[in-house]
Amino acid sequence: MREDVSLATVAARAGVSVSTVSRIVNGQTRRASPATVARVRDAIEAVGYRPNPVGRALQRGQSQLVAMIAANLDNPAMATIASSTETALREAGYVMILCDTHDRAELQDEYLFAMRAQMVRGYVLVAAVPSPGLSELSTSGAPTVFVNRRNPSGSGPFVGIDDAAAGAAVADYFADLGRRVPAVVFPRLSSSASRDRVSGFLARLRERGWSDEAIVRADGEGRSHLQVGYDAGARIFDGRDRPDAILCVSDQIAYGVNRRALECGLKIPGDCELVSIDGTPLNKWVAPWLKSIEIPYAVYGAEIVSGLQLIWRGEPFGERLLPCKFG
Repeated sequence: MREDVSLATVAARAGVSVSTVSRIVNGQTRRASPATVARVRDAIEAVGYRPNPVGRALQRGQSQLVAMIAANLDNPAMATIASSTETALREAGYVMILCDTHDRAELQDEYLFAMRAQMVRGYVLVAAVPSPGLSELSTSGAPTVFVNRRNPSGSGPFVGIDDAAAGAAVADYFADLGRRVPAVVFPRLSSSASRDRVSGFLARLRERGWSDEAIVRADGEGRSHLQVGYDAGARIFDGRDRPDAILCVSDQIAYGVNRRALECGLKIPGDCELVSIDGTPLNKWVAPWLKSIEIPYAVYGAEIVSGLQLIWRGEPFGERLLPCKFG
């Protein structure tokens, strides 16, 4: 649409008032004759006028903007979630604003504060961290869906997987393979997702006959999962009992562990099997040696938007746990 095309342009071509065009554009046709409605619609098509959704939202006191605040867009999993959500929102008539907090609480609060000034209609929090602003958002009743990590400030609508079940599935896989020395690597700055994956893994190994002392645990410091895996790998592979099977709670942790294993002269998966929980499409290109629990991030967007629409209509939306599989 040309910048100079407006309601007035349509009105002049159709020979009616601007208010008549405005009513017809907004679906209020009862006050106009069928002939007038047809003439206005023909004029709209002829001049290429397109209604401004933001302007219409302002008139209704509603915004078409939805804020996604993600912890780390360097992570391919979060980038895939963002892409699928943007597509689903656009198809539903909304515009997504994307913010990256770099897993920092103070930056998360800056974005939450800024979004309140933007007439944001809803929030999508991907891997949120505890912060004062998040606590305030949670108590305000603003339409919010939490993704991957549950609300660290309390309860709230959630889209993700059964993380404990995913960890348990990896434990069964190692046990069925006959692996003897299992290990798990996770970030020291843990989240609900990491904790549940680790606890599900440990609980199932105990059920399968391992003692706590026989299960190797290693964490890594910092926000970079690549560095977490690399640092934790040093402690694992330098120990007396080297593991022959390792659960990495994310793909990027597995990349870091693999790098350390190669430096120690180990072969993956020959000397040690690595399994991650993520399974992004990038793995088949950069990590064909990595077996993963694949999370269907590409369909998260539709579930997130469906949840927001339920909330906007005042209907309940608790959680949506999506199926995942070995890949």
